[in-house]
Amino acid sequence: MTVQPEITQWDLRNRSREVMDAVQGGQSFTVTRGGHPIGQLVPLRRYGRFVSRQEFAAMSRTASGTDLHTFRAEQETTADMYSDDPYDR
Repeated sequence: MTVQPEITQWDLRNRSREVMDAVQGGQSFTVTRGGHPIGQLVPLRRYGRFVSRQEFAAMSRTASGTDLHTFRAEQETTADMYSDDPYDR
């Protein structure tokens, strides 16, 4: 486990551009006030990443096969688990 470097509230205020550039680059910080930790600055995960057609094709070639009958059976089982009618009260 890596230890996050500490940064004071004062440093965060006065060096915000430098700190935000480091966070954007993947660095995390523990923010302190009066010598006590009060929060963390951590980079956000990027979920909505675009996948190119070539990358998708490459991933598809190595993906495991799917049996249509098994897939449908799993879908039916899942649908049956949540078959409550919200208007049936």
